[in-house]
Amino acid sequence: MAGSDTSFTGVHGVFVDVLGVGVVILGPSGIGKSECALELIMRGHRLVVDDLIRVVPDDQGDLFGVAAEIGGYSMEIKGLGIISIEKLFGVAAIRDRKRIELVVEFVDTDEAISDHVGMSEKTYSIAGAPFPYKKIPVRPGRNLAVIVEVAARDHLLKKRGYYAAKAFEGDLLKKLNGEG
Repeated sequence: MAGSDTSFTGVHGVFVDVLGVGVVILGPSGIGKSECALELIMRGHRLVVDDLIRVVPDDQGDLFGVAAEIGGYSMEIKGLGIISIEKLFGVAAIRDRKRIELVVEFVDTDEAISDHVGMSEKTYSIAGAPFPYKKIPVRPGRNLAVIVEVAARDHLLKKRGYYAAKAFEGDLLKKLNGEG
């Protein structure tokens, strides 16, 4: 993999492997990114890095998130302090690197959410490359880990050509036109 030099793009967030999908979780400090990642790890997914994601290209131009050289596989959990994911959960709970495929951003409210059914496909740029992007409003009682896992599952379906919102719209139009 290219990128063994000291130049890299840094992204503040958490990077996890969810069902084989490299998911970058962004959001303001204290919103729950690390706690979400911890829950995903408890559900069997894998941590690549918490806090500062080193983003490096491979020889084909794909962007990979890489674990930090110092403090890798550690997380800060408010109220607990620094924990070692590798020591607590074993090597099956971590990855050295993963290709970035999806960006999820946690936001304080849903006022910035304009598309409630998912018809528009938004992107987020990292190092000049666009990635599918989802904004997730954070409120008490929401299980963010489940929502991120479903976002990864939906991403996998879209890679296979299935878009749930578009399928729903097509079915609705058929029904309204008396075809179904």
